[in-house]
Amino acid sequence: MDFADISSRGLVMLGCGKMGSAMLEGWLKRGLDAAAVHVIDPYPSDWLSAQGVAINADLPADPAVLMIAVKPQMMQAALPQVARFGGGGTLILSVAAGTPVTAYESAFGSGTRVVRSMPNTPAAVGKGITAIVGNTAATAADLDLAENLLSAIGQVVRLETEDQIDAVTGVSGSGPAYIFYMIDALAAAGEAEGLPPDLAMQLAKATVAGAGALAEAAAETPEQLRINVTSPNGTTQAGLDVLMDDATGLMPLMRATVAAAAGRSRELKA
Repeated sequence: MDFADISSRGLVMLGCGKMGSAMLEGWLKRGLDAAAVHVIDPYPSDWLSAQGVAINADLPADPAVLMIAVKPQMMQAALPQVARFGGGGTLILSVAAGTPVTAYESAFGSGTRVVRSMPNTPAAVGKGITAIVGNTAATAADLDLAENLLSAIGQVVRLETEDQIDAVTGVSGSGPAYIFYMIDALAAAGEAEGLPPDLAMQLAKATVAGAGALAEAAAETPEQLRINVTSPNGTTQAGLDVLMDDATGLMPLMRATVAAAAGRSRELKA
């Protein structure tokens, strides 16, 4: 990652909670000079205070990037602190949920280059996936820079339109919670079959983590991987007969789950 422009002009972080800290940790490991980072956060963590970045101090006049990582309910009060960076000189990169591009354009003024992103919580361990989309003022170079920065916390994909953010929210944004619940459900099912609770949970966690890693690493599709481990009339087939029921199985349930989350995302911005 080329940090030359950021190192010379600076990067401002509006908010640095768990997500911001995960990104900052990744940037520092990749060679970003801590002195180039300026953080605005009323409650900086002990970890952040030990990184050598400027916290709640004077800000650079023309930073290369303004990263917005505050909670939606804090947005209205926080944005006026950095409104002067609007107008095109600074790239506005948002990792805040629920705030559309138009809100940033209104706050920062016309000509402001904005890239909105939707990360997810596995970013905390460098295994996230983040979707990005730019406004009409954002350039290809802006999207490249955003992708480079966000790759510190995992994979990055680009959307065609901002409307797709709602679907992304339903799949990958909220998705980790679905998987956490699936782990609980799988462990509970193991307990019901006679396994000790700790062992059932260990098996469930490792199975989900291992299957996910295999699905990412394998050349085959998830469908083919499933077929590979399913013997006709065997134990896996017996379980899949329940899970793949057209009416009551996982597919219609997951469709309803994602639709509900995406629908709520649309309601929140209305």
